[in-house]
Amino acid sequence: MIAYIGGRRFEWGARTYVMGIVNVTPDSFSGDGLGADHEAAVAQGMRMVKEGADLLDVGGESTRPGHVPVSTTEEIGRTEAVVRELAEGAGVPVSIDTYKLEVAEAAVKAGATIVNDVWGLTRSPALAKLAAKHDCALVLMHNQDGTDYAGDIMSEIKRFLEAGATLAVASGVPRERVLVDPGIGFGKTAEQNWVVMRRLEELKELGLPVLIGTSRKSFIGKLLDLPITERLEGTAATVTAAVLRGADVVRVHDVEEMTRVVRVADHMR
Repeated sequence: MIAYIGGRRFEWGARTYVMGIVNVTPDSFSGDGLGADHEAAVAQGMRMVKEGADLLDVGGESTRPGHVPVSTTEEIGRTEAVVRELAEGAGVPVSIDTYKLEVAEAAVKAGATIVNDVWGLTRSPALAKLAAKHDCALVLMHNQDGTDYAGDIMSEIKRFLEAGATLAVASGVPRERVLVDPGIGFGKTAEQNWVVMRRLEELKELGLPVLIGTSRKSFIGKLLDLPITERLEGTAATVTAAVLRGADVVRVHDVEEMTRVVRVADHMR
């Protein structure tokens, strides 16, 4: 399956692509939030591309547990200029990490060609039409309030993502530009995250490219009893596992190191 995103060609299944995380927030769970320092955010994105990033994901509101929501105006203020500069100078597609329609609209006008929705179109269904209108790719992540599941967790995740994908395609987004993300760390306990990791291959049954983000997350920290700053090796293990289970894109903080991990894991696959 081949997709063209932001003028770049992506052949899903040929290799695993690396998405670098650029957090323009003061309260990122990973400790890498750059707040209002737009210049630092742009410099980080440019460095990530040199280190091997195939895509960049810009976020202006933390989604960590207990985060403080920010207004649409503030989120646009944090992300718009960063997206514009990276879209103009980085040479790779730029994603906006938001579930808010107004924030996504501003980012797309600034040059973003991917909308990364952590609520999988359940909070802002109009994001699908926005993506279709501007020839953007759309990332749909599984999410829910609480960690209770009525049935089998992977069956429920697949049902959620298929519903979002159906809406996206009906709105005009080509199926090859709809990516699904199981939402590691969102609406799941630590053990549920491990179950999803072990069963990740089941998402391939949807016939859609799979994106996954495990970088520095708490389920790794709980297993190893390590703080965020010491989760590089644990992240590398989960990235390797994800690649071997069919992930098409891995979303990471440590681009240089994880690019090397992905190359080795791809070769094994």
